[in-house]
Amino acid sequence: MKPTLRQLEYLVAVADTGRFGLAADRLNVSQPSLSAQIAEAEDALGARVFHRGRGGAVLTAGGVDVVRRARRILREMEDLKASVRGNGIFDGRLRLGILPSIGPYLLPGIVPALHREFPEFRLVVREEATQDLEEGLRTGRLDMIVSTPEDHPGTRQVELFEEPLWLAVARDDPLAAEGAIGAVALQGRTILTLGRRHRLSLIVAELAMNAGAVVSDEYEGTSLDAIRLMASVGSGVAVLPKVYAATVAARQGDVVLRPISGDKARRTLSLIQPAGPEARPGSGMLARALSKEAARLMAML
Repeated sequence: MKPTLRQLEYLVAVADTGRFGLAADRLNVSQPSLSAQIAEAEDALGARVFHRGRGGAVLTAGGVDVVRRARRILREMEDLKASVRGNGIFDGRLRLGILPSIGPYLLPGIVPALHREFPEFRLVVREEATQDLEEGLRTGRLDMIVSTPEDHPGTRQVELFEEPLWLAVARDDPLAAEGAIGAVALQGRTILTLGRRHRLSLIVAELAMNAGAVVSDEYEGTSLDAIRLMASVGSGVAVLPKVYAATVAARQGDVVLRPISGDKARRTLSLIQPAGPEARPGSGMLARALSKEAARLMAML
């Protein structure tokens, strides 16, 4: 006896929610029915997948690999059905992970149009730090991610765009009267950036080192909005990706925005999926939509 596809869906749902009851609600089945199916799948596999306790359902060591493989099998079945229908990923559900420093500003301009063109498309978005995106892609929790390519080796990558970094300073800061800001102008200044789980913080740290500036060790921003606000009151100067600068910071008007000169003042964003013999059907169309929207937004500033 082998686990059925439905049982694999049950295994993944319990792994995602950590609770049999929550998984049953998500799947619209009764908890006793789900529990029976999980037990049957475990019998077929000859191994326990979950530790059951008051704290919920926790994956066993072997269960981690079982669920990872189950996700891959289910994803391949989705691709099989999508290849017949012809629209690839747009005929089903796509779990997309994306950096919080780009997702809220890039996606709103393309998601409604995709839903109008492909009514069956179900996009589930997770905004997570770089390290969490890597874990999600590796375990199969996420189907694709939009992230910095250097942080995800051994994957299939399509470059979307290169994004310059801009400086945000208080309106009364002397740098507000400058044009493009070079390294010399940043010497001795305090620079604000996101926490260390984000690739952006590493890029900013390198910029600061080369310029003789100091990254603030008293404040690590949890969002681009937070570091922009700190810059607006003179607590330092904030380094912001251009898409955010063009869509939010420019509109708020509480800081002055200036481009940063130099080859290091930029980051690359790619659409990334697990390595395989071929890309998921439709991923090229999604990549083109993301690239086009990014170009449109950056042209605003």
